[in-house]
Amino acid sequence: MTMIKPSKKVLAGLAGLALLAGPLAACGSDDSDSSSNDSSSSSESSGRIDYLAQITDLSQNGGDTSVKLDPGFLEALTTLKVTPSPFEDATLDGDTITFPITGGNVGLFKPGTTPDYVVGQVQHEGSGLNLEAGGTTVTVGNFNVDPVASLVYGDVAVDDAVAATDIPIFRLDGTTLQEPDLAGGGNEVTLQGSGVFLTEGAATLLNDTFGIQDLSGDVKVGVATIKVKTA
Repeated sequence: MTMIKPSKKVLAGLAGLALLAGPLAACGSDDSDSSSNDSSSSSESSGRIDYLAQITDLSQNGGDTSVKLDPGFLEALTTLKVTPSPFEDATLDGDTITFPITGGNVGLFKPGTTPDYVVGQVQHEGSGLNLEAGGTTVTVGNFNVDPVASLVYGDVAVDDAVAATDIPIFRLDGTTLQEPDLAGGGNEVTLQGSGVFLTEGAATLLNDTFGIQDLSGDVKVGVATIKVKTA
């Protein structure tokens, strides 16, 4: 990407995001490790085999993450004259945007047997979402889903200028996640139902960049579905 210096408003928004990134990333990493270990220990001590699936390398089997964009989010974008579009390997079909899975790992336990029954990370390098208004384009992409921290990290560019990396862009509402669906004799796992919301920092960045005050962390972007191949 061409390195173009962002405006002062954009830099202020990015600074807020950067302040959030450190503690959240650390929390996600620590919780992921401890939850995974605690879950395994709990399963072993109880004599149960609670694993539904364990995929150590998502780059080998493919799969994708799709987000069905919320009607309220689309209406807000229309009102604000912000146009969404897919970036690089992402695809947009109607109200659903899809990002290919390129790496990571996932462990699934039986719901209710462990505090965090989905652990790991799901990476989506080389795809993202463009938001354009008034001749300015904000691109968020290279998403990394952390199910334990309930956050989606990503990189940010403004008019093709790399502005920030590994920043919390979205938060996930795991309370609406449906029980994992193992289709095809266990050859595919589907995780569906997590609500996707802007983080406060991402909302501030978009507000500052586009000169608006309408977005907040309460904005529901959509509902996510993750499909991964187990073999």
